[in-house]
Amino acid sequence: MFAFLADCDYNKTYQPETREIFKDMEQVINSFISYLHNTKKTSDNTAMSYRRDLNKVNLYMRQQGIANVSDITVTNLNSYILFLEKNKFSAATISRNISSIKAFYYYMMKEGMIAVDVSDVLKAPRIERKAPDVLSTSEVIRLLEQPAGATPKELRDKAMLELLYATGIRVTELVSLKMTDLNLQMGYIICSYGSKSTGKERIIPFGSAARTAILKYLSGGREQMIENPENEILFVNCQGQPMSRQGFWKLIKFYAKKAGISADITPHTLRHSFAAHLIENGADLQIVQEMLGHSDISTTQIYANMQHNRMRDMYAKAHPRR
Repeated sequence: MFAFLADCDYNKTYQPETREIFKDMEQVINSFISYLHNTKKTSDNTAMSYRRDLNKVNLYMRQQGIANVSDITVTNLNSYILFLEKNKFSAATISRNISSIKAFYYYMMKEGMIAVDVSDVLKAPRIERKAPDVLSTSEVIRLLEQPAGATPKELRDKAMLELLYATGIRVTELVSLKMTDLNLQMGYIICSYGSKSTGKERIIPFGSAARTAILKYLSGGREQMIENPENEILFVNCQGQPMSRQGFWKLIKFYAKKAGISADITPHTLRHSFAAHLIENGADLQIVQEMLGHSDISTTQIYANMQHNRMRDMYAKAHPRR
């Protein structure tokens, strides 16, 4: 998240009048987001997350009668974090907000907009990593069986759900897939991820169920949904435009309810289920890490820990000398 901070020159001398140019916090936030987009080539989702967090800080400070960033004190920032805690925000949310604030202040220091970084004292709360929500194999099958019709929309929905579970990609990666990212003959997709400046690609295989669903969608659904035959996006909405993350979120909620699944399902639930089911059936942890696009294997390790915990619970219940 802070890769762009490495180029900060803290020995640079700034003239006081430079800092006077930027005072209104909303103006500085806009400048910061432009910097992320134009200079650091940060992904749209990451930039949106920064803006969302910082807009909340700005609203809180204005309610306290503070509009200028130079007027924000350590006490003000600590009060904001306390406000988040009192309103029952999770430790992960509070930690992300602190990260956004710190990145914002690093940027202002770099640009000479402020003389002192008052965010330096903020400490992120300890986050207890809980096991991700995972569907059982039978629940996944019920979910994937729901779009069973032959309409273009149902063919698309079936293909999207099958491919998501078959590859474990993120929903943003799913809706961003292009026709050229798909190799039906060999049975794999090329998935681009990361920021524009550090973008990477990974090749992920998929099985016959996903291949069949995609073929049906391409032959009987996509052609009827697109207006421009040169449209490169693989999955489009009913207007022929790229599917949105929110659109797919609603789609998966609809089919989960239809399948009688009571768990609160999100697109990420299928990603978690993909990883957990692979490891449960003996897949190598490093291979799963590569398919998920995790930079650190410790992130993938949580799925293996889930399997170990289930084994311990089963042993404790079944062994006669437990």
